[in-house]
Amino acid sequence: MDTIIYIAGAVILGLVVGFLIAKSLEKGKASKLIAEAERESRTIIKQAKSDAESIKKDKILQAKEKFIELKSEHEKVILSRDKKMAEAEKRIRDKESQITSELSKTKKSNQSLEDKIKDYDYRLDFLDKKKEELEKAHKSQIKQLEVISGLSADDAKEQLVESLKEEAKTDAMAFVQDRVEEAKLTAQQEAKKIIINTIQRIGTEEAVDNCVSVFNIESDDVKGRIIGREGRNIRAIEAATGVEIIVDDTPEAIILSCFDSVRREIARLSLHKLVTDGRIHPARIEEVVRKTQKQIEQEIIEVGKRTVIDLGIHGLHPELIKMVGRMKYRSSYGQNLLQHSREVAKLCGIMAAELGLNPKLAKRAGLLHDIGKVPDAEADVETPHAILGMKWAEKHGEKPEVCNAIGAHHDEIEMTTLLSPIIQVCDAISGARPGARRQVLDSYIQRLKDMEAVAFGFGGVKKAYAIQAGRELRVIVESEKVSDDKAASLSFEISQKIQTDMTYPGQVKVTVIRETRAVNIAK
Repeated sequence: MDTIIYIAGAVILGLVVGFLIAKSLEKGKASKLIAEAERESRTIIKQAKSDAESIKKDKILQAKEKFIELKSEHEKVILSRDKKMAEAEKRIRDKESQITSELSKTKKSNQSLEDKIKDYDYRLDFLDKKKEELEKAHKSQIKQLEVISGLSADDAKEQLVESLKEEAKTDAMAFVQDRVEEAKLTAQQEAKKIIINTIQRIGTEEAVDNCVSVFNIESDDVKGRIIGREGRNIRAIEAATGVEIIVDDTPEAIILSCFDSVRREIARLSLHKLVTDGRIHPARIEEVVRKTQKQIEQEIIEVGKRTVIDLGIHGLHPELIKMVGRMKYRSSYGQNLLQHSREVAKLCGIMAAELGLNPKLAKRAGLLHDIGKVPDAEADVETPHAILGMKWAEKHGEKPEVCNAIGAHHDEIEMTTLLSPIIQVCDAISGARPGARRQVLDSYIQRLKDMEAVAFGFGGVKKAYAIQAGRELRVIVESEKVSDDKAASLSFEISQKIQTDMTYPGQVKVTVIRETRAVNIAK
């Protein structure tokens, strides 16, 4: 179509050109120009036809190439689909063959099961017949036995049951006795093992506290300022703190003496502030002491909170936390009370975990067991500290198990829970170990002498030695007067006498030694 339009345009163009040429030239030349125009138009037409043919061929070739390309892509798609269909058919055939084989196996198994069921039915019938025969034979035997023994089956059964009961009771009592003895031995070994492991897992320190504190100063000139004119400064400090201040010839040191650790600490801090500030007079002393008392009270609360957090104890009443903090400034036979309570809490937690009890509750009771030793102004000083601590714990909402453990750790009340003996044992472990507590030398020596005197009060005793810091008494007896059996009873009697007549920390082991020697000399 494009070629035809192109040819028509060329023809029209030739005609227009010829017309114009013929119009403009003379009539003589018109024919010549027309002829030339026709020739040129025919040439143009011929060229246009050849171009059209070449364009047509190119388009046909392009169309054939496109067709071939599309055909090849289509064939590829068809081949991939055919391949997928073949794979799916193969899978289906495999599944069919597998299902067929399984069906055949199932049929075979069903057949075997049916055969077995038939066999079982046959056996059951056979067993039922045998059972009936046995029952008939058993009944006949029972009748014959009743005739021979003169007893009915029920009477014979009752007699047999009674005899079996007596025999079972005897065997059970023997078994229980054996188990009890075995349990005693095993329990003692296990208890020793638990206590030893518990002690080994707790690191402890020796007692170092006393009733005096040393306040160090830079020079002896400060002593005069602390004493003041006519001693008014030192009297003001002693009146405000309740601490005796000893200013002697000791170089660069002042001694603070008081049984109350809190007062000593207040006096020490107050002196430090006064000496650092330089203004030492009665009014200033009273002001500094008041501020220091508030600071110590705040520090007591912080110590209590820190202790409770370190031990993992939660929900403790603020008053009990304050009592725990006050333990830092109390001691028992030189052993710091807070350190002792922390140690007992850790021991209780470990021992309770070993015994399958609640370790958190045991830690709580261990920490609070000696709060009765830090009484306030309203406390009854004649009440035992265990009972006083139990009352405070009840007042501040502690659990009955914890209260009973606090009140019973020195046997003032009866133990009602398993937690109570654990607290008592751990308190003894912490307080009775060597080095835990200090005693006055005179009372310590007197106790050892009294212990030896108790041994000499029995007949046949030759020598007696109190060793291991008074925790063991070794008694040597005369072999002619004391037999082996008497030695065993003598050891028990001496231990009972010490237990009833003496007061001592921990326990005392009494060992009686009886020795016979035969000496001859060969010459």
